[in-house]
Formats: sequence, structure tokens, C-alpha cells
Amino acid sequence: MNYQVLLTEMLQGTLMTLRIFFSTLVFALPLGLLVSLGRMSKIKIINWPVRLFILIMRGTPLMLQLLFVFYGLKPLFGIQLDRVIAAQVAFALNYAAYFAEIYRGGIESIPDGQYEAAKVLGFNKKQTFFRIILPQVVKRIIPPMGNEFITLVKDTSLAQVIAVVELLKVTNNWVSSAVSMVPFVIAAVFYLVMNGVVTRCFTIAEKRLSYYR
Repeated sequence: MNYQVLLTEMLQGTLMTLRIFFSTLVFALPLGLLVSLGRMSKIKIINWPVRLFILIMRGTPLMLQLLFVFYGLKPLFGIQLDRVIAAQVAFALNYAAYFAEIYRGGIESIPDGQYEAAKVLGFNKKQTFFRIILPQVVKRIIPPMGNEFITLVKDTSLAQVIAVVELLKVTNNWVSSAVSMVPFVIAAVFYLVMNGVVTRCFTIAEKRLSYYR
């Protein structure tokens, strides 16, 4: 087994894993906030479709969603996405639904008295949300968000189902060809390092936001 080639290919696979990870966050975090606001809307024409979206995204396997986005869009809508883009779209939509419920839980946990106090102080709804409510929501959702981020790092391995060459795909190829468990051990170290960094970032964020206690 050529360990130099193995490590080079696994690093390339890790870059793809990170690409899926960061693209998911870039799109899913703001989309999740919009979805959560739609979920809390009292307008039925907005609320019901959003509820259905969340139900579908959380109620069906991510692997199935990956297969649908890559293979199902062409026969249905004539759209054929690149494998990596299809993975990014599926991950973003899936995680937006989970983030939306986390956002909603954080927003609904804020006492009504804070909204009333902000109104008395002359804040409009936009100012109240972004200056008073959102900072507290961010503090409260840090722990569940940390769990989702860690899960996302591991879930990126599902992209191999549509032949995206990420870390675990490279690992499986080497295990099959070299008949050795060493690539699995190295892959485990890579995932542990990535999740170690994520955990550390959230620990720092919790400490910096501790003044909201």
C-alpha cells in the first residue's frame, strides 16, 4: 500500500467533504431562518406548505433525498444537476428543515414580556427581532446547533450514494483494492479532527455568549 498516494487521495476526499459541509451551512442557515418564520406564520397559505416541507425533509431519509435530487429531477422537470451540486442542494434543503425547528424553538422560548418591553421603548418589529430577540435566540440554540453541525460532518459520507468522491468514498475504494483496514482508521482520525474543530468552535461561542445568562 502506497501511504503517500492514500493520504493524498484522502485529503482530496476531505476537501470535498468540507465543500459539502460549508456549502450546506451557507445556504441552510439563512434558509432555515426563513422557513422557521414561515412555520410560525399565522397565514395558512404560508404556514401549511412550510409545514409540509419540514415534514418531508425530516420524515424521509437524506439518502433518498440525494437520489431524488440527482436522478428524479430530470424525468420530472428536465433538470439534470451535476453530482456535487445535487448533493449540495439535497443537504441544504434537508438541514434547513432541521435548523428551522431549532430556530423556532429558540424564538418561541423568549418571554412575551421582552416584545412588550421593546414596544414600550419604541422599537419596531424588525429592530426588536434583530437587536433583542435574535442575539438571545443564538445563545439558546448553540447546543442543538452544535449537534447538527457534528451530524452534518458525518452525514456528508452519504454523498457517495450518487458517486460523489468524498472522504468515505475514497476510503471504501482503498479498503476494497488494498484489502486493509488501515484506510478506515485514517478516515476515522480525519472525521474526529473535523468534529473536534467544530466542537471547539461551539465551546468558544458558548463562552463568548455567556453574558446572556
